Amino acid sequence: MIIPVELNRETETLLKEEARAKGLPVETVAEQLLKEALTGRAMSHGRLSVEEFHRMLDAMAEGSDKLPDLPTKSFSRESFYEDRLNGGDAVPRR
Repeated sequence: MIIPVELNRETETLLKEEARAKGLPVETVAEQLLKEALTGRAMSHGRLSVEEFHRMLDAMAEGSDKLPDLPTKSFSRESFYEDRLNGGDAVPRR
């Protein structure tokens, strides 16, 4: 069935961004969203297919190549708690 739908610019932009993130055609994503809305099956319920999960991970990783490389020691236990190790409080007192 073909249903003509006129979208406002904001909705159109969101739909295109969702399609790009999933690596799917806009029409496919629109159909998926409509089906999820009608069946009450939202992705937030934790029901992803393996394919959807991989697309989600790819979308999360998009642009990560532009992040700076940080030395491993930046993620040591001491680096997270250095203020406590020096006798300070983690949360400033008022």
